[in-house]
Amino acid sequence: MAFFTHQVIRGLSSSAVRNAAIKHVTIIGGGQMGAGIAQVAATTGHSVVLVDTNEEILKKSAKGIEGSLKRVVKKKFADKPDAGAEFIAKVMANVSISTDAASVVGSTDLVLEAIVENLKIKQGLFGALDKVAPAHTIFASNTSSLPITDIASSTSRLDRFGGLHFFNPVPMMKLVEVIGTSATSQDTFDSLLAFSKALGKTPVSCKDTPGFIVNRLLVPYMMEAIRLHERGHGSKEDIDIAMKLGAGYPMGPFELLDYVGLDTAKFIMDGWVEKDPDNPLMQPSEMLNKLVAEGKFGKKTGEGFYKYK
Repeated sequence: MAFFTHQVIRGLSSSAVRNAAIKHVTIIGGGQMGAGIAQVAATTGHSVVLVDTNEEILKKSAKGIEGSLKRVVKKKFADKPDAGAEFIAKVMANVSISTDAASVVGSTDLVLEAIVENLKIKQGLFGALDKVAPAHTIFASNTSSLPITDIASSTSRLDRFGGLHFFNPVPMMKLVEVIGTSATSQDTFDSLLAFSKALGKTPVSCKDTPGFIVNRLLVPYMMEAIRLHERGHGSKEDIDIAMKLGAGYPMGPFELLDYVGLDTAKFIMDGWVEKDPDNPLMQPSEMLNKLVAEGKFGKKTGEGFYKYK
């Protein structure tokens, strides 16, 4: 009876740990997306460690977060400068930085990756952290295009692995796609949903399918706009105007492609074509491939479908 009671207590304790709220977050990747997630998490009272291999990127990220918070203060604390300064100090106190991921995951509840869209690199990262992170720690990827199942395969915690796809700019965009694989436990999925809500976001539940929900609809739409232009059925300017005024979209497809990055769009399409080569929605574009080959990625390079210099 004592053994049985002990096992029940252990089981209840384990369940409580699994269902505990995510408080400590380790974010891998100090770029725009990682820094944005770090800002939102710190603002909502989470303890955040932002990790990158480059110290200068981390310093730039921390400075960027503080700058973003100052813009928030101008709006929310316009007549209360002391309260605004206190707000910034409180949020920044929740953020620390590190160049050594393995050394900081020992007490984390969630490891969230926002690094380069390269499957092998992501697998290598999670495979290494799987060996040192606590058993209760949930792993999640912010990938927009790679299968969560494939990323998770490098770890032994398939039940504690999911996707959290944020949208850029993170402090402004309300949506988070929460992705579960066939192996993701309900406890894990519920924790990721609860964490998204705790950040003040609106989560939607997604299956581990190419592009999840938003990109699965958005990328083929943008690609069809390119094909329409390639066929000579409309100029890029007219297509953009038509979708803004006719459909009420804030950006036309070519403006959006330049904002997202033509290299990013091509990378997503290339991955989809490889997995589903016969799908007409996932066929490549010669025009897009040519622009990317010429280094014209959109706003970030000064030229894409439009010029920005």
